[in-house]
Amino acid sequence: MRRKPVERLVSEGGKGDGGELRRSMGMWQLTMISIGATLGTGIFVVLGEAVPDAGPAVILSFVIAGITALFSALSYAELAGSIPVSGSSYSYAYATLGELIAWVCGWCLILEYGVSVAAVAVGWGQYLNELLNGVFGVTIPAALSQPPGDGGIFNLPALVVVLLAMVFLLGGAKESARANTIMVAVKIVALLLFCGVALQGVRSGNYANFMPMGMAGVSAAGATLFFSYIGFDAASTAGEEAKNPQRDLPRAIMLSLVIVTALYCLVAAIAVGAMPWQKFKGSEAALAGIMKSVTGQSFWAVLLALGAVVAIASVVLTVLYGQTRILFAMSRDGLVPKVFSKVHAKSGAPRVNTVIVSLFCGVLAAAVPLGQLADATSIGTLFAFALVNVAVIVLRRTRPDMPRSFRTPLSPLFPAIGFLLCLYMMGSLDVVTWVVFGVWMAVGLVVYFGYGLRRSRLATAEK
Repeated sequence: MRRKPVERLVSEGGKGDGGELRRSMGMWQLTMISIGATLGTGIFVVLGEAVPDAGPAVILSFVIAGITALFSALSYAELAGSIPVSGSSYSYAYATLGELIAWVCGWCLILEYGVSVAAVAVGWGQYLNELLNGVFGVTIPAALSQPPGDGGIFNLPALVVVLLAMVFLLGGAKESARANTIMVAVKIVALLLFCGVALQGVRSGNYANFMPMGMAGVSAAGATLFFSYIGFDAASTAGEEAKNPQRDLPRAIMLSLVIVTALYCLVAAIAVGAMPWQKFKGSEAALAGIMKSVTGQSFWAVLLALGAVVAIASVVLTVLYGQTRILFAMSRDGLVPKVFSKVHAKSGAPRVNTVIVSLFCGVLAAAVPLGQLADATSIGTLFAFALVNVAVIVLRRTRPDMPRSFRTPLSPLFPAIGFLLCLYMMGSLDVVTWVVFGVWMAVGLVVYFGYGLRRSRLATAEK
């Protein structure tokens, strides 16, 4: 239950083994990291998984997931401004709830980020095939573009996009942020293009029987879609590479969430209006299919597929970035091996960390089906967000006079609502997802008590 003082967390910011992370990002770059990690995942990839659960009411699923994210985002904004470090909710828990809870939170973040990268990479291959088919009339064979269990042997495109993101990250945070900003602009244009073209195919009859599976279906779809809202969490992992984190992180978190939620709801409303909800099942490139169906031409679908390829690649890039920074913070605290906090002197990036994480996520993406990955990501995300809401309440009581550049309104009411909403969304996930989560937690506790408990820097300082 030992806690790491906030002042110590902040003073260690950026310091790694052999070098330091570089403060190179302003509010614009941080906002683009948020949008880059969020926008694209749910709407380009998981829409085909969520619509069969909710029907046209998937629009409400996005709203519910967005509101749940909003309450947690308010808590994240307060803590990111007060404790601007790379560890995100792991570090916040370390300062407020103790080392064991921090470890559990960090272990959830590893599930959240690592599996999210893999889930998004799986969908990238679907849109790449759409693009190749539209331009060259060829596609990657199913054996090499689908994971085992979905009709394939090995998902090669999923592995490729993760390795491409790894190459960008090895160049350093500034270069990665620049590439991400360009990709974010491309995917916003692509989604607005979809809205303009698909609007012509909207039919009021497609909204009939609006909630075919009832509220249970809406909640289940919302829980699946929730992993699309982890972008602001990725922004908080950039705390040690932001120029003015106390000011810029809260602004970037809130601004990105508003932009993303608005675009998600707009695109979802037009998508289910342009195609009967029953046809979404099994489609991981639904938007490109709608464009082709509405216009009768492949040209628009090819443009959208190109935008989706870029969009999903930016999600992989930014979420992979977040994963490496969380492991960096955990390694610096001694809870995972020292190799994860080794910083390359020239690039200012944790290169060995990046290579290890990228190879793990790439192999996971190539071997596991999308639906299982999305739900596993959602439960890890929701658990971590629940702990952040608790951390805000605890820190307000234990450190009421600590400077805060952003304060969650109506605290402790709003953090409590955020906590309860996270629990509600977790309860909507199926039994298999809970079993996977339980096994993951059990493995995490074995690792902590077998390795981290004794090697923790706080533990060695006490001796």
